[in-house]
Amino acid sequence: MDQPLNVFVTVVEKRNFSRAAEELHMTQPAVSQYIKNLEDALGTKLLERSNRSVELNKAGEIVYHHAKELLNLYSKMNYLLDDLTNRASGKITIGASYTYGEYVLPHVIAKIRHNYPLITPSITIGNSTEIGDLVYSHQLDVGIIEGDYPARDMKVDDFTEDEMVIVAAPSHVQVENGSILENEMWIVREAGSGTREATEKMWKQLEITPPNTMAFGSTQLIKESVEAGIGISFLSRWTIRKELELGSLVVLTIPDFTYTRTFSILMRSPFQTKVLEVFLEHIHDHHIH
Repeated sequence: MDQPLNVFVTVVEKRNFSRAAEELHMTQPAVSQYIKNLEDALGTKLLERSNRSVELNKAGEIVYHHAKELLNLYSKMNYLLDDLTNRASGKITIGASYTYGEYVLPHVIAKIRHNYPLITPSITIGNSTEIGDLVYSHQLDVGIIEGDYPARDMKVDDFTEDEMVIVAAPSHVQVENGSILENEMWIVREAGSGTREATEKMWKQLEITPPNTMAFGSTQLIKESVEAGIGISFLSRWTIRKELELGSLVVLTIPDFTYTRTFSILMRSPFQTKVLEVFLEHIHDHHIH
């Protein structure tokens, strides 16, 4: 019902048929046909085409203004109907960095599946850079990342904070002085990881330059290595809750030192499906202890 207007609005805002086709995941001839059908139905031309771009004429300006309002109303109508029937259904592709994706996201998904059993999430786990790139290239509907990422044409929503701590095996001698940390074997994540970025910022904050480091692509492998006494690491409290309860890892406390980082939601598409709205509501409502 709203597709011709949606195509028209996208062409106007992208000012180009091929860019609109890419945004809508359609072929350029299909986009052109939608515009032609709309112009035929309304009995007037709406766009002035040039070699490089398209511009609105007077009739197009009227249609564009009202099309935006109609699409908004149509979206609200569907949202209310979906709420009424609780029928949010369909696929959603979610990407998350390792920390959030492996230790928090499963609990969020469990709640969504309980409340909306017709939603079928597909989850990709990667480091923050990889997830950001997949959202940017429209391969994911939404991404959750930690650390800094060049947003480009994406919407970034900071939504929660995470405390990072220095962890060691219980047999490790507790550190009295921060400078001793420099001589430790540091087990770190790979480049591109938000946890690795946080580790390097922490070193800078403590003014240390460790000569001994080992890089692993898995938080679980890092935890096992620290437990085995190979070295120490800098990890999210979310990732070590069970180990702290079991006493297999300890936190090394440094006087007057705390470190928190922000987790962000990344999206590129300006349109939100009901399924995406449900996911975002659950993400914001999930309280991490």
